[in-house]
Amino acid sequence: MQFSIGREDPATPGVIALLEDGDAYGASLYPAESNHFLPLEALRADNVHFVVARDDQGTAVGTGALAMADGWAELKRMWVIPAARGKGLSKAILAELEARARAVGLTLLRLETGIANHEALALYERTGFERRGPFGDYGEDPLSVFMEKRLASPGHSG
Repeated sequence: MQFSIGREDPATPGVIALLEDGDAYGASLYPAESNHFLPLEALRADNVHFVVARDDQGTAVGTGALAMADGWAELKRMWVIPAARGKGLSKAILAELEARARAVGLTLLRLETGIANHEALALYERTGFERRGPFGDYGEDPLSVFMEKRLASPGHSG
């Protein structure tokens, strides 16, 4: 199965359904105060790069976002439908977001995910993210895992 990944408006019906699926999954694992979803309108902000992965039929099967802050960016809304998992798509979405961060001169990515998101934690650890304490507006939460990754500067490998 082939996939394409590109920047899109999150406010399209197929994409909204994916975001709702991700929300429902998070709500099944954690209480509301431990879910830190970026709402739809925030995903449309100028400082956010929202990408959608589509299969060879054009169906939206995964999402990811990069919310840029001063000197760093946060990964948000990483979600791949269960039927498309195990094919390297999450890693491809992550690589696309890292490339977009580098392209705008950012060298630090951060994220928050939940302690029960074992597949996500494994992906982030495999791709070079390291655990750290809360950042930005986050507070301590025993259900959250905070991570970050230093990116090579544009034009440098690493």
